[in-house]
Amino acid sequence: MSTAVAFAAPSLPSLRGRLAKVPVAAAVALLPWLLVLAAQHETPWVVLDLVEFAALLSLDGLLRRRSAAAPWAAAATAALLAADALADVSLAGPGHAVLTALAMACCVELPLAVVCLLLGRGVRVRQGFDS
Repeated sequence: MSTAVAFAAPSLPSLRGRLAKVPVAAAVALLPWLLVLAAQHETPWVVLDLVEFAALLSLDGLLRRRSAAAPWAAAATAALLAADALADVSLAGPGHAVLTALAMACCVELPLAVVCLLLGRGVRVRQGFDS
């Protein structure tokens, strides 16, 4: 096999297949964070993260069914994640807190929002009664 073939970029369908696992993985990763927030009695943030958890799991289910609603759910989930990033950064205290919020926004929340948009854009809707 030539090096051109061995080191070629992954094809779009295989990349999309790998990205399809991201919403459910992100939802599962939110669970320990929800426990930390609940222990600190941060009720508004717990509610927001529970809504994100539900949105990510719903998006995963709609993507698996190839539902016509998947692009809309992807856009809503991405908007929710972007709003969470904005709220985290704007409400963080000075110093270390704002740097942590910026790091989380740039490394987790906004990239996850982009993945949701890409997944919603690439949905091939299944034709049938339940789509």
